Amino acid sequence: MKKTLMSLTLAAGLFAGGSAQAADKLTVLLDWFTNPDHAPVITAQTKGFFEAEGLDVELVEPADPAMPPKLVAAGQGDIAISYQPTLHALVDEGLPVVRIGTLVETPLNALIVLKDGPIKELTDLKGKSIGFSVSGFEDAMLGQMLKTAGLSLDDVELINVNFALSPALLSGQVDGVIGGYRNFELTQLEIEGKEGKAFFPEENGMPIFDELIFIASKDKADDPRYVMFMAAIEKAAIYLTNHPDEAWEAFIDAYPHLDDELNKRAWADTLPRFAKRPAALDRGRYQRFADFMSEAGLIEGAIPVEEYAVEIR
Repeated sequence: MKKTLMSLTLAAGLFAGGSAQAADKLTVLLDWFTNPDHAPVITAQTKGFFEAEGLDVELVEPADPAMPPKLVAAGQGDIAISYQPTLHALVDEGLPVVRIGTLVETPLNALIVLKDGPIKELTDLKGKSIGFSVSGFEDAMLGQMLKTAGLSLDDVELINVNFALSPALLSGQVDGVIGGYRNFELTQLEIEGKEGKAFFPEENGMPIFDELIFIASKDKADDPRYVMFMAAIEKAAIYLTNHPDEAWEAFIDAYPHLDDELNKRAWADTLPRFAKRPAALDRGRYQRFADFMSEAGLIEGAIPVEEYAVEIR
């Protein structure tokens, strides 16, 4: 009997030890195809920070960029990368999701024109055409920016160019584009032989917002795996700051098809914008942006921040 009990105790101990060492699986749905905007996530994967936290993370590129937060809310993924404006809109629609961390802590969006073109100041946009990809937030952002120049949306012509922002600008189809990323479109224009000029929304009437954030299902906001995930992302963000070249080499080794001039320059341009304290929450920033969304008619009312944003500890 003693031998049997000892054997059972030893077996239980070995089983418990094996379970403790097994990595916890976590599925992260990206907002778009893998690119330098995801550098901390990719670095956490390639440099072993997820593994060190006991996580086995699967990164999934979406077939439809609008779906990741909805899939997470439906339990078909653990974490989604999305946008702060999208979060406010989804919460307003009643989707049970919550922000658990920040990836890119400054806007990347910009109003872009050609540097050698006729638009030198925002006031020069009167009577000009502006290309956009997605109506709603981009319209509201442009309207807020125009307001600082004494203009309104009625003073410009809006043209839906889908996602062909740079081509539309280069071809002369439009005089400017709204929604282009300052870390991609500006470089793409330069590579194509034209220099662009960007008007930054946060310098022209818009409240500052987080460009990319981590979203989870609201009923799983206290999942202990998220604490480990955010710890790994923080370590990766600091590693990127200290070792950008080594991180880039690991990135293109994992994704060799992204080894080109555009992505290499976007990598360097995006580094200063990653959150160094990704789990930290600036409630004032979220409240100010919610107030803007409400005033712009994009959401019905500003829901209390604690209802849709948490600080993982």
